[in-house]
Amino acid sequence: MPVRTLWVVVPAFDEEARLPDTLAALAAQTDRDLHLVVVDNGSRDRTGEVARAFAATAPFPVTVLDEPEKGVGCAVDTGVRHAMGHGARHVARTDADCLPRPDWAARARAALDDGAELVCGGIVARQDENGRLRRLAFAGMVRLAATFGRWRPANRGREYRTPYTMHAGNNMAMTTDLYQRCGGMPRRPSPTDRTFLNRVRRVTDRVVQCPGMVSENSTRRITAYGVVGTARWYLDRGPGALTPDPR
Repeated sequence: MPVRTLWVVVPAFDEEARLPDTLAALAAQTDRDLHLVVVDNGSRDRTGEVARAFAATAPFPVTVLDEPEKGVGCAVDTGVRHAMGHGARHVARTDADCLPRPDWAARARAALDDGAELVCGGIVARQDENGRLRRLAFAGMVRLAATFGRWRPANRGREYRTPYTMHAGNNMAMTTDLYQRCGGMPRRPSPTDRTFLNRVRRVTDRVVQCPGMVSENSTRRITAYGVVGTARWYLDRGPGALTPDPR
């Protein structure tokens, strides 16, 4: 079997109910010259079985891995390093509760082929979970977070080769060469996005925003934590009295 140059990594924990929609969205991609890796992060439900059943009829190769070390960073790192070990040059990532739009993989590939080393996709709320007003509120939160991120002292410094840009770990693509050079994803629970982006910014300035590359985000953390609690979480201040996972 020829090696696919674009691999997609999907970490999953207790996603039996939501994973089928994500897998269906990946199967509907206009560019299906890819290899999918689903990393089951110690699920207590049928997440692994759902992924393996999909693999039997998927329009592209599917590998299902088990990663018992807890944390989305652990699952992502395991998936990316598996892809690297099997010849991948480019890796895209989304989550098991997100919906990649049909041109998601094609846009990721085009940006990487055009010279980007990290591609940051558009951050958009899932339409099936949210009405128009809620989606507008989510977009406002994203803009506010992006502005704060640019001015946050920890994101500024001479060690960075490119300015801070808003980045969602569940909607990105990168070269495997960059992944190796920056040290990879921190093997820890969420949030990992800012730490990874700052690792990347220390080694390259080829970070590109691609708003049209969309994998629609679940907003269940906002539903569970509220706006203030969610902000606290993404500021690396933990979930407070809540659990690290909103399910």
